[in-house]
Amino acid sequence: MSIPEKMYGVVLNGHGGPEMLEWRDDLPVPAPGEKEVIVRVGAAGVNNTDINTRTAWYSKGGAQADDASWSGRPITFPRIQGIDVCGEIVAVGAAIDTARIGERILIEPCILESNGTALELPWFFGSECDGGFAQYTKVAARHAYAIDCDLTDIELASFPCSYSTAENMLTRANVGPDDTVLITGASGGVGSASVQLAQARGAKVIAVTSATKAETLLELGAIKTLDRGDDLVAVLGANNVDVVIDLVAGPQWPSLLDVLRSGGRYAVAGAIGGALVELDVRTLYLKDLSFFGCTVLEPQVFSNLIRRIESKEIRPLVAEVYPLREIAAAQHAFGEKGYIGKIVLDLA
Repeated sequence: MSIPEKMYGVVLNGHGGPEMLEWRDDLPVPAPGEKEVIVRVGAAGVNNTDINTRTAWYSKGGAQADDASWSGRPITFPRIQGIDVCGEIVAVGAAIDTARIGERILIEPCILESNGTALELPWFFGSECDGGFAQYTKVAARHAYAIDCDLTDIELASFPCSYSTAENMLTRANVGPDDTVLITGASGGVGSASVQLAQARGAKVIAVTSATKAETLLELGAIKTLDRGDDLVAVLGANNVDVVIDLVAGPQWPSLLDVLRSGGRYAVAGAIGGALVELDVRTLYLKDLSFFGCTVLEPQVFSNLIRRIESKEIRPLVAEVYPLREIAAAQHAFGEKGYIGKIVLDLA
């Protein structure tokens, strides 16, 4: 299989607005390390991570600080972003079986790399290393998962980050068929994935969304929807929910703990409503609540996600598709939140 020396792609030249994104057609095609594979990218999803990294949202010290990345380590520029990738393996490193060439794959977004000790450091694809907003990308072979299904590249690119984040939260909170699960931000990529994946586990799902999106979430498996402005305790009653899957935080956060039963579990992987919240510690310890901050994926999560996709337990939700050149428009549409599911970039 012939691979060119140069490729097209979009690079991020620094922290800031969309003007920091640059289309180029003279980027060098990456070469595989010994245990790596080269992937021709078919499609890549638009994700909060890409925008948050660009704007330095993760930093506590501003855009010039050294912690402006998902993992709290400095970003080097230029950077090819793109955490959600579907593609085909076109070359392999010396230690990888050449039989993998031609495999259709999804890339696991949470990359674990050894630092020379027993500790493995989490990197995030398209953040601490180059990602999928280019014609070709490279990744350690163990993070390129073969997938066998009839979905398109665009449909498959809607899965990796959002659905693995959702599956990780549900795994950490040990959600099962006897649970009632409240999901905030339920119409977004992770939220709608959480609705489907919790329903696939047999749980009863209550989704917090807007009235215009309620019907779709009921079709996805929610038994009930609440409006974002509802008084959760007034509608649900105190102590009536087993698990909260939270992607919003913000001013309403204390009520999420009020609706949890004694021994309830709270899992969080987002704070789009506001990162600073008020906690009455008595609620935490008197109700024996368990809190789970969820970023690094549990080892079984991505393989479980692949299995659920192949068995058609879950389905893709692609809201809009843009060519890669129109990434700024795609990210603007992403920020408007007027859709359900994922926005995907077509690289074919």
